[in-house]
Amino acid sequence: MAISSGTIKFISSLRQRKFRQNYHKFTAEGGRIVGELLQQARYPVDHLYALESWAAALPEPPSVPLTLVTPKELGRISQLKTPNQVLAVVDLPATSATLPAALETGWSLYLDGVQSPSNLGALLRIADWFGFHHVIAGPGTADLYASKSIQATMGSFLRVNFRKGELREITERFPALPVFGADLDGENIYRLAAPPAGLLVIGAEGPGVSQEARTQVQRWVHIPRAPGREAESLNAAVAAGILCGGIVNSKADLKV
Repeated sequence: MAISSGTIKFISSLRQRKFRQNYHKFTAEGGRIVGELLQQARYPVDHLYALESWAAALPEPPSVPLTLVTPKELGRISQLKTPNQVLAVVDLPATSATLPAALETGWSLYLDGVQSPSNLGALLRIADWFGFHHVIAGPGTADLYASKSIQATMGSFLRVNFRKGELREITERFPALPVFGADLDGENIYRLAAPPAGLLVIGAEGPGVSQEARTQVQRWVHIPRAPGREAESLNAAVAAGILCGGIVNSKADLKV
């Protein structure tokens, strides 16, 4: 049975943030991400739209509604240039108005106006890799549930706690939590003796950490440039990866 025009219109509408918010749903695509979605409960899957070949390869039928579609139909609802076998319509998770107390027990990222969906997704992958369990998106940060962001996470959005928040709200709630930011005049990240818990502020490419956020940063770190090199800056996600690696590897209790 062909997928209805109403369904195509509904799924296509989820490309826009306002409709994702109105319907409390988003889309995720590809066998790997959808496979991981079906193995967890934090993000309930509402419906699957898949090629017959993908469905036939499943070890058992999925526990959620599944509609088989043709490659042409998948292309009409996909947000990818090259549709990838299966698309899931997923419920947005419920979020608490209260900041998690676990912020005090480990390292987290705060994203200060990171506008690129691809960078946002990459930053969640970095947080996942280095064991930063929370990512807090400040004002001006891209929407995690946009298709480009979700695809760029490569599934890390399922393992990292993500929420929106204000940096001042965090520092007021957790005054003892060290807040770090990147600055050329900061401490060398490779010589840093990192505390067991903290918050690392990542600014947008170009402007870096905003003036408002800078008032909340307590310690600054920098990534030393090779002698004689003149590159002005690093991509936000690349810089975050180096900084997170420096923080994790400076901890005395690191298990290799």
